[in-house]
Amino acid sequence: MDFTFTEEQQAAAEAARAVLSGVVPDGVPSPALVPGAVAEDIDRPLWAGLASSDLLSLTLLPEHGGAGLDLVALCLVLRESAKVLARVPSLETCAVAMALQRYGDPGLAAELLPRIGRGELVLTAGSNGRSGHDPAELAVKARRRARPGTSGKATAPGGAADPADAAVGWVLDGMQSAVPWAQAADWIAIPAHTDEGRAVVALVRPAQDGVTLAEQVSTSGERFAEVRLESVRIDDRALIDGAGAWEWLRAILTTGTCALALGLGEAVLAMTSQYTGKREQFGFPVATFQSVAVQAADRFIDLRAMEVTLWQAAWRISTGADGALPAEGDIAVAKIWASDGIRRVVQTAQHLHGGFGADTDYPLHRFHAWAKQIELSLGPAAAHEEALGNLLAAHLLD
Repeated sequence: MDFTFTEEQQAAAEAARAVLSGVVPDGVPSPALVPGAVAEDIDRPLWAGLASSDLLSLTLLPEHGGAGLDLVALCLVLRESAKVLARVPSLETCAVAMALQRYGDPGLAAELLPRIGRGELVLTAGSNGRSGHDPAELAVKARRRARPGTSGKATAPGGAADPADAAVGWVLDGMQSAVPWAQAADWIAIPAHTDEGRAVVALVRPAQDGVTLAEQVSTSGERFAEVRLESVRIDDRALIDGAGAWEWLRAILTTGTCALALGLGEAVLAMTSQYTGKREQFGFPVATFQSVAVQAADRFIDLRAMEVTLWQAAWRISTGADGALPAEGDIAVAKIWASDGIRRVVQTAQHLHGGFGADTDYPLHRFHAWAKQIELSLGPAAAHEEALGNLLAAHLLD
């Protein structure tokens, strides 16, 4: 089997490296030195650069102005963006756009997707529910809204539903916590549940009636928001209710977060290698000491495990290929390695840098903060191990 990336996927990664080459991780105040958010907005010049290089339209179909590439290509771009702590919602915007393209209303998709690809719209998604521990879709209720002056339940003669009295649109109530860059977004994808217990995804605008954004700040110092919805009305086409739409969007968001963990970890290990190669003790670079080399080698193994499990999960999602377990099993394995692996990588980096690693004039502490935010977003590895165990119990392997 050939596991190399296609020419198109490699070209996407190269384009991302070119656009991101001028990004400086220290371009905003340190999260360790400011009490609130490090900046009021996303990195708009970078956002425009990504759009002009067609990296925001990467996974859109040609009819929407895109290249028609898959999740693997998106993860390659996200991996590069994490190496420089790019302050843009590329993952959230592209993931929601992919869900709209695959499951959403064709008219709304035709209206929004070309603008998304051109960088004119910013999208984000709520996936944490109220606390990050319960299923996100249970935190918001979506109920059908009847036409004015009707019950929404009337029937035509013979018992059939009367189209003239059918429900129209939806009403949303609930909240989603820790929504990334919600204040900068033009649309927010909100998972919700219907009266029948179906998981759906609602697209809402932050400025519309009934939507309130309560300020939150991430561990990495970025602006997040608690999105509260009180009798928020949306029309039918703003609700993505295809079977499996939310589960698919959640899988894209999760796998993309694993790609961010991989890129960040690779940057941190490279910083550590450079530092220990220059830092001397007893007349020798500390990188030549066995204890230092062994710790660095262990973290290299972590990164390779994070990488192979990431590409396995992204490939399963992109191709829909069959396996001994559903794709959720591959995603769980990727999350286990990403959550534990990124923590071990930054901890070892701090240790091998000594006191220099905590110096706020040196960027390592920023990477540590971003890594912690990624770890919190993914959740504890033990929870994913339990989910994997449940899948193994439900799908006996030969």
